[in-house]
Amino acid sequence: MFDAERYSRQIEIFGIEGQKKLSKSSALVVGAGGLGSAAIQYLAAAGIGRLGIVDGDIVEKSNLQRQTIHAGNVGMNKAESAKLFVERLNPEVDVKAYPFTLTPTNALELLKGYDVIVGCPDSFRVRFILNDACFLLKKPFVHAAVYAFEGELSTFIGSPCYRCYLPKMPPSTGRAIIGANAGLFGCLQALEAIKLITGYGEPLKGRILRLSADTMSFFEFSIRKREDCKVCSGELQGIFEENYRDNCEIKKT
Repeated sequence: MFDAERYSRQIEIFGIEGQKKLSKSSALVVGAGGLGSAAIQYLAAAGIGRLGIVDGDIVEKSNLQRQTIHAGNVGMNKAESAKLFVERLNPEVDVKAYPFTLTPTNALELLKGYDVIVGCPDSFRVRFILNDACFLLKKPFVHAAVYAFEGELSTFIGSPCYRCYLPKMPPSTGRAIIGANAGLFGCLQALEAIKLITGYGEPLKGRILRLSADTMSFFEFSIRKREDCKVCSGELQGIFEENYRDNCEIKKT
């Protein structure tokens, strides 16, 4: 049983039953960087029952501008560092660190044990792996990406999928980022996951929310299932390394 006092403010919104759903549910956060730091923090604070964290990188000083949960842990693996943070923040959460990178080889095995997948990687390759594995496993995929003052958010549940939005890798835009922007979108990812688990509100299925933070301009657009999407059509039968090389276009189904 959970400590109702700890969660009293959110229980006022979705009730004891909503909190019970959270305490019995699980989320896997892939990437413990700028987005992941915020998503991990607020999923743990909300009382998610089980939280998995995947990241093979180590904490560097330049990360701390946005990856705030790693304070004092330069040189440590990010998943292990995030696990320590969660344990201090909320001992009620069963947290597991996976101190390695998500790959086509391990994706299905990692994802299958969790209810909601929160994608916070810094590479398109991992986003495509997550999309394809989530579709095959019928798991909701909460996506966000940020660059400089811009960001986007969506939740992919079945069709349309991320490949309906981006069938292959676009040109690289670089690594510039405002830390607060990454934190904002990581919080929004946690919020989407909480909505999915509790059943409160409407997820961003089939919609992309975008922000230009330099002018604080939010806008939204719809995406539709692509007729030639090999994932949504059911052609894709597995996670194959060939599909995540070069521009990550699907070559093997």
